[in-house]
Order: sequence, then structure tokens, then C-alpha cells
Amino acid sequence: MTGMVYLIGAGPGDVKLITVKGRECIEKADVIVYDYLADAHLLEWARPDAELIYAGKQCKDHTMHQWEINELLVQKGKEGKIVARLKGGDPLVFGRGGEEAMALGEAGVPFEFVPGVTSPIAAPAYAGIPVTQRAMATSFAVVTGHEDPTKAVSGIHWEGLATAVDTLCFVMGVGNLPTIAEKLMAYGRPASTPVALVRWGTKTIQEVLVSTLEHVVEDVEKAQLKAPAIIVVGDVVNLREKLQWFDNKPLFGKTIVVTRARSQASAFREKLAAQGANVVEAAAIKTSPLELFDEDRRIINNTKQYQCIVFTSGEGVRYFFDALYKEGKDTRALGNSKVAAIGCATARELQKYGIVPDIIPVDYKAESAVKALEEELKAGDSVLLIQPKVARDVIPRSLRHHDIDVDILRLYETTQDTSQQEALVNALTAGTVDYITFTSSSTVTNTIQLLGDDALKLLGNTKIACIGPITAATAMSAGLKPAVISDVYTTDGLVNAIINDAKA
Repeated sequence: MTGMVYLIGAGPGDVKLITVKGRECIEKADVIVYDYLADAHLLEWARPDAELIYAGKQCKDHTMHQWEINELLVQKGKEGKIVARLKGGDPLVFGRGGEEAMALGEAGVPFEFVPGVTSPIAAPAYAGIPVTQRAMATSFAVVTGHEDPTKAVSGIHWEGLATAVDTLCFVMGVGNLPTIAEKLMAYGRPASTPVALVRWGTKTIQEVLVSTLEHVVEDVEKAQLKAPAIIVVGDVVNLREKLQWFDNKPLFGKTIVVTRARSQASAFREKLAAQGANVVEAAAIKTSPLELFDEDRRIINNTKQYQCIVFTSGEGVRYFFDALYKEGKDTRALGNSKVAAIGCATARELQKYGIVPDIIPVDYKAESAVKALEEELKAGDSVLLIQPKVARDVIPRSLRHHDIDVDILRLYETTQDTSQQEALVNALTAGTVDYITFTSSSTVTNTIQLLGDDALKLLGNTKIACIGPITAATAMSAGLKPAVISDVYTTDGLVNAIINDAKA
């Protein structure tokens, strides 16, 4: 049985610029072969059992040679596998997709091209530079800035290219920039022609340098701007002054560390990235289910007996319904019990299961939850509280004080996550982190533990951003000085608080 190889353009950098078909191919692939410029977050859509193979190539640093990649694709295809070959940009715009397709075709392995958004158009667009503009630029060309070094004669027709095309976009050209500038001016392009270099275009670490053909080489050297970058030559570069948008976002240029569990981090990461932030994921905690005992199962099978079921987190919601389904039950098992959600994120998670909470406290604090519950319950009522293994006892203690019976169902535990310890230490050591975010007391304590004896020193050069006063109090007790404390105890509230601080 012969498989199928999809040669997919992964887009220019921003993970959301991949096509719908590209994502579908990733989701169904048995094998994913990805390169250097394909965003790693694309792999989050892969099946858990998918084989992931890195085949990245950088200048003078090739994980695999092109012939090895060709052979790999042929091999996996002949094994009957569905293969997603992820290539930065578009596979047929200097992506060597044609070479890979030729090898597959010769071997009798079926393939399809899945076009992608190409960086010579996308990177300038994110820099506020359109490659065409009525009355200014009616043509553009995409040119390699790095020809095959074994070629005896250049394939670039400089004489015609220099003056016949309005906008020129060079890819892989940073190393040959002196030659590019020299050739264009030698063949008639004015020395005053605007030039822009867009490094890591469409990503939150994007850099843009604007110059002229005459001065661009020395300006790039001064700025120490390195590859990868798109070089744009033409009058359209001047439009950036009016059309720049990406680097106008409130958190553009800010590097922000997210320490919450990876299972919860993606939505928070996207919110920060949407505001222009460069997000470093360095999860300090992770959650895992606890073993269920007979008493736990008895409670799960008798949820109708409670006047109210209280969920304190989105994680608690997910673990509860996982346990409920394993017992062969569904939401009908809750009967007429009222449902309370501590925090709007918890409420949103409940809504995924078709449940609209009856009780949502005004803010995300146990003390507010107690007040809201006391207004709905009376002495003699029974409450089921869904909590992690370690949690504050404010809610059960206060309710019992009012003669309300409380059963606690502990379904998961929060433990230290060391998988991204190196990424965290490296980011803080580099001194480029503007904010580190803490969304719970456990993220504070576990981060401090991960950093060890140097914790306070490493965190001393970055702003501490906490989701609320309880998390902030934990940070202060550890010797940290929070610079940002959100008034609204949600990730949206924390993002807004950071934006306000960045503007100040």
C-alpha cells in the first residue's frame, strides 16, 4: 500500500497564516517532516501518535541534506504513511518543493502541493509595505539572493531586473546584500531607491530596517541585523510610514514569559501575541489526575444528592467530567443540583459541557465565592466541592461554619513541570524578558523552585505580573516585588493590566 505525501506551505512565520487545508493535512498525518522556518506551534495540531521528524536547514548547518529528505519522503510514502512535509512559506517559492515532488513522482509515490502564504509578500505586508500600489508599483518580482554556489554564471538578469520591475523582493539575500545593492545600482537603479529589510517577518520578534540602496549595507552592519530577512527594494517602502500596523500593537517588542501549565497556556499565549508580545512559554506547573477510590466513585455516582456543586477551576471541570464519563454517566447525573463556577474561565469551561452556571461570584476569590454561596444555600444543605489535591480551605471551612455540609472531591494534583526549565533560565539570563506572568500561587512557588538559589537575581531584571492579590501576596512572601497586579482575576484582566503598564 502506497501512502500520500503533502508538500505543505507552512506560511511565513505567524502560525495562523497557514491555510485550512494545510492544517487539515497536519491533523491527519502519520508522519510530519518539518523544517527550520516552520513554526513549532503547528505541531500542536499533530496526532499524539504522529512521528515528528526535524529536517531543518540553516546556512552551513543542515540537519539533513536535500537528497536525504527526498529519500525519507519516498520511504515513508512507500510504507503507506500519510506524510505532511512542512516547509516555511510556499513549497514552490524557493522551497525546493519541486525537487521533492520529482523524487516522489519517480518513485511512484502520490503527492499533492498545498500552497502557502509566501514570505516575500507577507513579510512586507506585516511591515506596512505593499508590494504593489496603484500609480506607484504595477509589477513585482521575487528573486533569490542566494544562488547555487556551483553555478558558473549567475541566473539573475541584473540588467533587465534592475529597471524593468517596480518592486523587488529578495529572499535569502542578507549574506549577499553588498552584491545585490552593487548590481542594482550598476544597472541603473538609483542609489536613493528605498530599501527595507524585514527580519522574522510576521512573527512577534519582527524587525524592520529602512534605508536606501546607497547606504543599506552599512546600516545593516551597524544594526547587526542577521538572516532570515526579506529585502524589499522600491518606492513602496516609503508607504511604511503611513501603513505600518503590526509594530504599532501595544505589546510589540515586549517579551513576556508565561508560567502557567501548558494545558492552559495556549489561550493566554494567543491573547498576548494578539497584542504583539513575543511570548516565551516556560510552564512551571502541570496537572495530572489522581487515582479514584471507592468513596470518590460513590460521590460521583450520587451527585444528585447535593444542592450545589462548586467548580473552582477549568481544570477541575475537565477532570470531573472525565471521571463522570468513565462511570458511564453524563450531565444528567447532576440532576437539579445548582452549579457554581469560581471565575469566568471556569464558567466558560462548564459551558463546553452544556452547563450554564447558576452561581458566579463577582470576582475570582474564595472569599467572594463563600458570600455568593451563602446567599443561595441554607443550613442543612449539602455541597460538593471540586478541588485539586492541595487547595485553600476557605470555602469548606466557611460553609461548615454555617452548618452547610461539604464533601470535597479531589480529582487532580498540581506538580512542578521541569520540561521547560532550560528555556526559562535562558530567557531570564539573556536579560530580554520584560514581564514574567504568574496566574496562581503555585506558578510562583514552582518557578522559584525551578530557578533555585539564583531565583531572585534572575527575576530581578524583569517586571512581575500577577493575576490578583492572592498570587501577588505569594510573590511578595517569596521576596518578589510585583509591578503589575490585575484588578480582574482572569487572563484577559492580566493582559489589560500589562498593556496599561507598558503604556505608562
